Amino acid sequence: MESSQLQHTNRQYEEELRGLRAALLKMGGLVERQIAEAIEALVARDSEHARQVIGRDVEVNRMDIEGDECCIRLLARYQPAASDLRFITTGLKITTDLERIGDNAVNICERAIELNEEPQLKPYIDIPRMAQLARSMVRDSLDAFMRYDTDLAEQVIARDDEVDQLNRLIYGELLTYMAQNPSTVPRATKILFVSKYLERIADHATNIAEMVVFLVKGRTIKHLDRGHGR
Repeated sequence: MESSQLQHTNRQYEEELRGLRAALLKMGGLVERQIAEAIEALVARDSEHARQVIGRDVEVNRMDIEGDECCIRLLARYQPAASDLRFITTGLKITTDLERIGDNAVNICERAIELNEEPQLKPYIDIPRMAQLARSMVRDSLDAFMRYDTDLAEQVIARDDEVDQLNRLIYGELLTYMAQNPSTVPRATKILFVSKYLERIADHATNIAEMVVFLVKGRTIKHLDRGHGR
């Protein structure tokens, strides 16, 4: 009887652990979609599309709460040890980073709606490049987490420098616009905000990748040799 109960408990635990993995992947997929569609709305000057993305943030927030509840339930009910414990506690932190990525996608949409009320300042070239890079970092950081792949995690961390470089490039270009024509300042400032939101998304993806390195190797690399805060 006790053996049967133990098998049942173990089976239930494994199912809930798989459920957590699936939930994190689903949330990651949704925030990645939010980034893509936020930039589509910006480039296409489609305010209605931007509002749809903003409305979908409710789903991201719901997933964040459910993910936290799942992690806490697993910790309280089964008292996991070793690798499972590290996986669950890391998952608890990752939902926070994913939720903040979703918030930054919303921020991009809000600036897009404001920019659409004025003539376009310039074609968007580096912003979509930056967004694609940030999206790939989000996707790869989650893949690294699911596969315990520190090589992929470290690639994500290295890619953050590319995002920072694009952010500096955009800043310099927009600064020139503002210096040459003060009337462009409000629009240029909003585009600068978009660039900053994308940089923050990349920072959150980097946070996840750094957690993977800690999860697998027990080595904390957060804040090491990094010149910016997150």
